Amino acid sequence: MQKPQLFPVDRLDLRFEPKPWPFADEKRAEINAFFAGLQREKPALWNGRVLLMHRQRVSGGVFEGEYLETDYASFIAWRRWGSPPAGVRDCFSAAAVVSSDGAVLLGEMGRHTANEGKIYFPCGTPDPSDIIDGKVDLAWSVERELKEETGIDIAELTAEPGWLSIIDGPLIVQVKTLRSTEPANALRARMLAYLAGEEEPELSDIRIVRSPQDYTPAMLPFVTAWLDAFFASA
Repeated sequence: MQKPQLFPVDRLDLRFEPKPWPFADEKRAEINAFFAGLQREKPALWNGRVLLMHRQRVSGGVFEGEYLETDYASFIAWRRWGSPPAGVRDCFSAAAVVSSDGAVLLGEMGRHTANEGKIYFPCGTPDPSDIIDGKVDLAWSVERELKEETGIDIAELTAEPGWLSIIDGPLIVQVKTLRSTEPANALRARMLAYLAGEEEPELSDIRIVRSPQDYTPAMLPFVTAWLDAFFASA
């Protein structure tokens, strides 16, 4: 299996350029049957709308890309079926929250979600609410996801300039490093208090990672790739 590729970029230039997605059209009956089964297993799943990247390139420190819109059922079917070549990538932003004592905080996905038990950064596939003036704004997306999943306002944190892009097969992850003035235990306590107050929180737990010794098999490869680079630089 090929390891994730990491490289820094100065900024993102991402546009909404809708077009049909043949995979979703040609496999509609199979997708509907698959998603109906998934909903029986996890009734909280909702077939909303998501954005998938259909073109991308990097030039002069700028990551450029274009997105199409599709339904969540088609997206999750494509992912669960091994992400066969279909002319798209799942390109999303992720919040790497670093505490004042040098730890990284990750979320563990709840039982009602499609990725139950997986551990990764606060993040999510972009949706139409992330389109602003024809642009897909992943800076806004990461701010929204961080607030929704952990209760932490990005205004409390100091964002490092640029992004670290990670290509991991069908995934393109744009990681924004966000530094806090609070230690890891205090941040985790705040996040857990927020989750306890939510009727159906997306996360079931918050994990503190202080070194590679804290890695677990539930952490996705792009997460450990980022952590490897982070701890190596520290």
